[in-house]
Amino acid sequence: MSDQLDSFDELSIGEAASRIGINTSALRFYENHGLITSRRTDGGQRRYARDVLRRVAFIRAAQSVGLKLAEIRESLDELPAGRAPTKDEWENFAAQWRPRLDHQIAVLEAIRDKLSACIGCGCQTLDACAVFNPGDKAGEQGPGAHFLLEAD
Repeated sequence: MSDQLDSFDELSIGEAASRIGINTSALRFYENHGLITSRRTDGGQRRYARDVLRRVAFIRAAQSVGLKLAEIRESLDELPAGRAPTKDEWENFAAQWRPRLDHQIAVLEAIRDKLSACIGCGCQTLDACAVFNPGDKAGEQGPGAHFLLEAD
């Protein structure tokens, strides 16, 4: 395949980065971590298939909700190589991740709703918090935010 044909079918690293709205270093980072792949020209330049645009959008969305690179790679490994995922394949991801996202939304809403009470109560530590942690009952449960999702 000639480089002239490649330029039509594939994107250079600069073209891909520009289309996605990220730095070229981010594409190299994703590639180094096995999240995307490229082909090398005879001159050693990277060429990305157009499906990389959707894959990187997926990666960035997954990162924005707190997924780790290993989790993202595991999901991407389920996708077919050499083509963009179908609508059904994307919907399967959405179904798998929905419970996790719902949980994260609930935690954020709880933080939002209880934050003003914590800020306004005046105690400086959870040890002394009479509102959410009387007698340091959280300490008995180990580390973590135990009270966020409890019903008021």
